[in-house]
Amino acid sequence: MPKPIAKVPEGVSKASRRSKQAAREPASEADPGVRVLCVDDHAVLVEGLKAQFAIDGRITVVGRLPSAEKLLDEVARLKPDVVLLDIEMPGPDVFEMADRLRHMHPNLRFVFLSAHIRDGYLTAAYKCGAWGYFGKGDELEDIVAGIKELARSTTGTFVMGPKVRQRCGAVHTGGARQIAGGADRPSTPLEALSDREIEILRLIGKGLSRVEIAKELSRSAKTIDGHQERMMKKLGIASRAELMRFAIREGLAVA
Repeated sequence: MPKPIAKVPEGVSKASRRSKQAAREPASEADPGVRVLCVDDHAVLVEGLKAQFAIDGRITVVGRLPSAEKLLDEVARLKPDVVLLDIEMPGPDVFEMADRLRHMHPNLRFVFLSAHIRDGYLTAAYKCGAWGYFGKGDELEDIVAGIKELARSTTGTFVMGPKVRQRCGAVHTGGARQIAGGADRPSTPLEALSDREIEILRLIGKGLSRVEIAKELSRSAKTIDGHQERMMKKLGIASRAELMRFAIREGLAVA
């Protein structure tokens, strides 16, 4: 004898069923969804993202690169809406490539996805025009939600993953590129430093002496000493050796 078919109680929502269906509904011609180019040398991570995007149904990976070497050519060919960029990859400097990308394709949204959440990386990401920063330790669902948020943003929202928010919070400056809640950039101790001081700190992290830095920047060693003293005061650091460790730890030595 066949089993009776269970009836769905009237109280159980048609709306609930409709919302679940909508969440999985594929992109249509009227709304093609979000086209993503992944630039990451970790193939397993990219495959995991593809699987999560497939579940969501609104995001499609249109290409993948293991480095930023051919990034500009692939963006011109594939015309993605969003580019996901790893930071520590072989090949050209990713921040420099991202800055070129911003000038060549001003309407493109690009976001960093890194295993490391460092002050130097966050500052460099914001300064080169990124639309967000996520940690590879964030849940895939959070990364998907962030990509969709920045893809539909009309105000230049800088989207931060949960681990980035935990790390740095945000500060309000009244700028046009805003984080939800009224802030427009990730806040890090490096915000207190001038561009020249960050440049010197990067060279300190790379192991250059005060004389070598002075030669590199066409300044006197005394001028470099003055910058160094001001940096230590702003960062609450007591010695040049500690300043070097800070630069290395926060990714400035490779940025």
